[in-house]
Amino acid sequence: MLRIAKWAGLALLGLIVLAAGAGSYLLFINPSVSTTLNKQTFWMLTENPELLTRLGAIEGTILDFHSGKLSDESWGTKAKVTRELQDNLAQFRAYDPATLTGQDKLTWQVMTWLYEDVLAFDAVPWLSPGSMLGSGTAYPINQMFGEQSRFPRFMQSQHVVINAKTARNYVSRLNAVGLKFDQVIEVIGEQAKLGVVPPTFVIDRVLTEMKGFVAKPAMENTLYTGFYAKLAKLDLSAEEKAELAAAAQKAIDTVVYPAYGRLIAAVEALRPQSTPDPGVWKLPGGDAYYALALREETTTDLTPQQVHDIGLSEVARIDAEMDAILKRLGRTEGTVGERMMALGEDPSQLFEDSDAGRQAILDEYKKIIGEMQSRLPDVFATLPAQPVEVERVPVFAEVGSAGAYYEQPALDGSRPGRFFANLHDVKETPRFSMKTLAYHEAIPGHHFQIASAMNLDLPLARSFLPFTAYVEGWALYAERLAWEMGEYKDDPYGDLGRLQAEMFRAVRLVVDTGMHYKRWSREQAIDYMVARTGMTVSDVTREIERYAVMPGQACAYKIGMMKILELREKAKAALGDRFDLKAFHRAVIENGPLPLTVLEQVIDAWIAEQKG
Repeated sequence: MLRIAKWAGLALLGLIVLAAGAGSYLLFINPSVSTTLNKQTFWMLTENPELLTRLGAIEGTILDFHSGKLSDESWGTKAKVTRELQDNLAQFRAYDPATLTGQDKLTWQVMTWLYEDVLAFDAVPWLSPGSMLGSGTAYPINQMFGEQSRFPRFMQSQHVVINAKTARNYVSRLNAVGLKFDQVIEVIGEQAKLGVVPPTFVIDRVLTEMKGFVAKPAMENTLYTGFYAKLAKLDLSAEEKAELAAAAQKAIDTVVYPAYGRLIAAVEALRPQSTPDPGVWKLPGGDAYYALALREETTTDLTPQQVHDIGLSEVARIDAEMDAILKRLGRTEGTVGERMMALGEDPSQLFEDSDAGRQAILDEYKKIIGEMQSRLPDVFATLPAQPVEVERVPVFAEVGSAGAYYEQPALDGSRPGRFFANLHDVKETPRFSMKTLAYHEAIPGHHFQIASAMNLDLPLARSFLPFTAYVEGWALYAERLAWEMGEYKDDPYGDLGRLQAEMFRAVRLVVDTGMHYKRWSREQAIDYMVARTGMTVSDVTREIERYAVMPGQACAYKIGMMKILELREKAKAALGDRFDLKAFHRAVIENGPLPLTVLEQVIDAWIAEQKG
């Protein structure tokens, strides 16, 4: 999922330096490897205003040229993107890696791997420009992060309104979304000509979401209410606030809603061409595409069959561990999945289905994170300065969203890291599962790794390269680390939650390859996951439908975790009493996200260094 668009906006320093008048250094003299990367990233930044906004730091300043614009993802941009990537790769290939050392050499390894990986997708003629640049899906319209939901989420949580300029730019972006949606309509039309149409259940999810979004009057829509709340905090006259609010309402009525109407009509027109098959095997060259997606997401050369077999093996192992704990708790009847499902329905494990119950869930997450924060110095030498907050997934996006997700902090400190919890169905948040989810999304998981990367002395792009297997593998490793730290010592139910989460990731290996490689149906995948995990049918259904539109991504988690654990055991065996856990963690984190193949080389070099 995490391709170039997810990291391209991360050389903000290069932008600032250029804007300050030092651009000649970055652009015209004989550059170092790091300077070349900053230059490349700067030019990518200029073409993606949304990424600049996600970064923060220059919103509303004299350098803000972007916050009233949206990026161009029309069908014709694919050729342009390919040319730019080819040129970037050629610039790196011009260096002799034998002459490079330290971080310059690592930057060369990482970026060469990344560019070659992304350019391999150019062989897929139906892939959208947005998919090449980072969306990680075959379908630009999908229930996870299609533009129909990505845009309002972005405007609500990412577009800051801190002065009159950013407020006016908010309205400008509302007025720009008509063109953006027309580009999406163009792309899905071109894909349909080539035989690429989302599964029927994806289309139905998206249509339900969009129709619900436009059903309310403009002044009740989140695009208006969120903007109005932001306006209220500004030091502007009442007249100016009223004028801006009226402009936003007009834009929603005359541009946003009609754009959704056109997109709804276009998606409805696709439905007769759709099938219920969830796998990309049905698409032109689908098997080859899936192999590419799996390689990209796992950053390994594992084949679909190998990943499937690893999944089956891990499912069997974890099932045995869960069975043992359940028996100790007196829960002996039925399969592990059936017993976990019964546990998930136990009133003692559930919160009240009310506003108060949902607030209690958020409060409990905050408590768990606070307690773990005090334990971090036991296993880490340095801690990130940026805080992490717990928030609810926006209500309008709950149905199609994952159970939880994380958003990184802004570089300027204006926005903390945020752990979003999906509270649509409180039964999907049993008490025994909460520790593990908090450790995964916040600390010592995503927030710890990503916020730590922000403080590294590396080219900024390098600090944020979110290779899925590394980033999600670290988050799963964090779950295991919390267990090793004793967080579940007197909490067998919490430990079951941890193992259920690990089972969930192991099952992902099986069902993702099952759907996209072995031609499983959606229902077959749902039945398998429910039987092994004991998760609710609604939760599992949402997950399976996610994997259908994000091929290979779900496999990255467990593969990444297993590689980090493998490297740790390798280091322990090699170093014996000289092994230091804090030092190992520093070695894994201090180079930013890496392909797993490169991470292994880094740890091998670290082991050799420790040996002296």
